[in-house]
Amino acid sequence: MKSEKILSPGQIAWLKLKKNTSAMLGLSIIGLAVLLAAGAYFVVPDNSPYSNTMSLPVSLQKPGFSADFLKIPLAAKEESLGFVQKLLGGEPAEFSLVPLEKWQVKNDTLYFSEFGSPGLTEQLPLSVLSQELSGKGAAEQTSRITTEYIVHRYFLLGTDRFGRDLFSRLVIGTRVSLSVGLIAVFISLIIGITLGAIAGYFRGWADRIILWLINVIWSVPTLLLVIAITMAIGKGFAQVFIAVGLTMWVEVARIVRGQFFALREQQFVEAGNALGYSHARLITRHILPNCMGPVIVIAASNFASAILLEAGLSFLGMGAQPPIPSWGMMIKESYSYIVVDAAYLAVWPGVAIALLVLAFTLLGNGLRDAYDTKTV
Repeated sequence: MKSEKILSPGQIAWLKLKKNTSAMLGLSIIGLAVLLAAGAYFVVPDNSPYSNTMSLPVSLQKPGFSADFLKIPLAAKEESLGFVQKLLGGEPAEFSLVPLEKWQVKNDTLYFSEFGSPGLTEQLPLSVLSQELSGKGAAEQTSRITTEYIVHRYFLLGTDRFGRDLFSRLVIGTRVSLSVGLIAVFISLIIGITLGAIAGYFRGWADRIILWLINVIWSVPTLLLVIAITMAIGKGFAQVFIAVGLTMWVEVARIVRGQFFALREQQFVEAGNALGYSHARLITRHILPNCMGPVIVIAASNFASAILLEAGLSFLGMGAQPPIPSWGMMIKESYSYIVVDAAYLAVWPGVAIALLVLAFTLLGNGLRDAYDTKTV
């Protein structure tokens, strides 16, 4: 007789989660965002650090805009970077890009006009581009410039007020939101699980002190508390992790405390005490694994909250600082253009925030249903 396989609670939750269409949709969006964030600099057209290549002549161009750019070699070139360095921080530009309206080669000189300017108003010796171009025929010079020093760029979502590619900065901004959410949630889990476990297991004076601290933190509006912590430790990308993480642990602590209160009275804990197991072993190896379901659910919810808090801080100028392309900072820089026929500058990062927060909310609701023992 063939014995039936016994599924663990985690496997049962995953099977129930796969049947939830909205949760799987949220998980798919999150997976796509993670892939984009991981390989951002190999996906975006502007792979310079933070996609911060500026070109003022093509500022505030609408989605779908394209133009030819002249590549002028920079005098000082950076050392070539390895794959991992390019993956994490992009590749420093080797050329400065000048948007062209029209151009012409004559007497070893390139005459051109920048985008939007009439007439051939600028001139550049061909030796600046390459010494090999000097002394060649005009036809050969024109051919080589066309193939080697003219690049056609397409701006899928248009350009911002500094002429930067909006699509590139939007994709790089995914890294900011996901990294803030991940590290802030990790900090909140460490603090919340530790304090909640101590309060729920030992009870007594430890529980009263921790519960008083939870109530104090809970009574302060989250955004005000984040702003206060940010002002205390300073502005910056790394400070956002700490500020957001230090305000989100209270929910985790309350959930863990309640779970420990219930699980501590179970027979397997009494058996562990009878066998002489240490408190640390009972907490980490026996009680804590049995309360991770609700913790995972609250972690997904906190991830969405962390993304919103980071965007709010950046909008107020207290989060990630320029040139880091935070979605909240992008909205702050562009919301005044909504009334001048350039609403897309603020709409695209706003849609990105809403979509990612919705994805984590759907996943959190799905996890809640999956770990609910009353549902089948």
